[in-house]
Amino acid sequence: MYIHKEGYKIITLTVLLAIIILSVMNYFIDSWNWYWYSLAALIIIIAFIVIRFFRIPKRELVHNEDQVIGSADGTIVVVERVYEPEVLKTECIQISTFMSPNNVHVNRYPVSGKIIYTNYHNGKYLIAKHPKSSTLNERTTICIETDKGKKIVVRQIAGALARRIVCYAKVDQQVHQGEELGFIKFGSRVDVFIPLESNVHVELEDKVKGGLSVLATL
Repeated sequence: MYIHKEGYKIITLTVLLAIIILSVMNYFIDSWNWYWYSLAALIIIIAFIVIRFFRIPKRELVHNEDQVIGSADGTIVVVERVYEPEVLKTECIQISTFMSPNNVHVNRYPVSGKIIYTNYHNGKYLIAKHPKSSTLNERTTICIETDKGKKIVVRQIAGALARRIVCYAKVDQQVHQGEELGFIKFGSRVDVFIPLESNVHVELEDKVKGGLSVLATL
C-alpha cells in the first residue's frame, strides 16, 4: 500500500495543522481532563482519516481485452439501458459505481485503447447517487476506442463532498486497462457506458474494486 500523489499536499497540511493545534493545546492547558483528551483524540483521528483516504493498495490488476473492468472501488448503483448523448449518441448500457469517502478513490481505465475524446463540464454538486448527477454535476467525460473498434465512455462525477476531479486522460493517448485514469477527492461516482450487446456481470448493490472486478464482457 502507498499514498497517492494527489494526497501529498493535503496530507502535509493536515498533519502540520494537527501538530500545531496539539502543540498549542499542550502548551496552554495545565490540567488535562476527559474533554481535552477527547479533543486531541478527535484531531488525530481526523488526520488519520485524511491520510487513509489517499491510500492505494497494491493489486494484481485484471488484463483481458474482451472484458470491461471496474474503474473504481464502491457500490454499483446503476445498471440500465440508456441513451448517451455526449459522445456515443446512441443507446448503450450504463454501469455506475458510487464511491463513499471510505473507498479507495483512484480511477482506472476499464479497457485498453486510444483516447478519442475528453471534456470537462462545470456543474452542480448533487449527491452522487442522484440519477441526475450524471448530467448535472461537475464531471469529466472520456471515450476510449479499443483495438477492435469498441467505444467505451467513462464519466467521473463529483458528488456532494467531492469538489475536485483530477483526470490524466489526453486525446490520442494510448492507455492500458487498469492504468490510473484520475482521482476524485472525497466521495464521488464513476459511470461507464458500454455497447448494448455486452454481457453484464454485475447487479445493483454489488461491491466492486477498481482494476479487479469484471463489470462486463464485450
